Amino acid sequence: MTNPRATYSPIFDRPPLKLPGDARIVVWPVINVEEWDITQPMARTVLPTPQGVSVIPDIANYGWFDYGMRVGFWRFKQVLDRHGTRATVSLNASVCNTYPQIVDDSLKSGWEMMGHGFIQRAINTEPDERDVIRRTIQTIKDHTGQAPRGWMGPGLAETFDTPDLLAEEGIEYVCDWCNDDQPYVMKVKSGRLVSIPYTLEINDIPIYLIQNHRSPEIFERARDQFDTLYREGADSARIMCVSTHPYITGVPHRIKYYDMIFEYMRQFAGVEFWTGSEILDWFNSTAAG
Repeated sequence: MTNPRATYSPIFDRPPLKLPGDARIVVWPVINVEEWDITQPMARTVLPTPQGVSVIPDIANYGWFDYGMRVGFWRFKQVLDRHGTRATVSLNASVCNTYPQIVDDSLKSGWEMMGHGFIQRAINTEPDERDVIRRTIQTIKDHTGQAPRGWMGPGLAETFDTPDLLAEEGIEYVCDWCNDDQPYVMKVKSGRLVSIPYTLEINDIPIYLIQNHRSPEIFERARDQFDTLYREGADSARIMCVSTHPYITGVPHRIKYYDMIFEYMRQFAGVEFWTGSEILDWFNSTAAG
């Protein structure tokens, strides 16, 4: 079966997409802010327990996650504030209730809140998918005054119905489908939904937790990705997402390489640093949108 949500379109055969002011590329920083339930198995683990048994509470791995909320997130914020760059926060909505200062301080810097489920749990395991989507949207709206326009499933997980449900509930863009370097309009039963390019490549989970690279890898990979997309963007705009998690890249031995990504990219003319909603609004204003 071919992709049920997208018409096939080779990127170099498309009409050119143009950014304002002859810019070539949009850099989209996404910070994934999750909540892990200490009474359940951890969403991910960095340290196995003796004898390989599963334990609850899993203090070692919960502490790894909680470090990101207490320390790592704030390092990200220092870096991006210093560069004058706004992030999109992929937000478990429960964080509004349990770590409200993270949400409030993000809003003070003009960051965008994007729905990321209610808590860090694959939506395929939820008994009522629509209820989770509605609860996520409403919780973020109640706390921030604005409903999220975008969505990322925890773990990028979807059911076969998720895009249709998201569009029906008023979500305007989704970033679970890492299959392009430009936005495109998805196929949904009703309404409208745009896919905005997220990333599995410039993403600290694959880089550090799966591929086990050394700390400099995120900078070196982001630099090389940027160079290619910047060159291609001379003909047609490109989107480059940088995806990180506070408990992974927010640690002391990696944060300087995150900083170096933005130091490097800011040397070039024709580079925009936008939120997901800004990318969406621009795309909607083009002929392709």
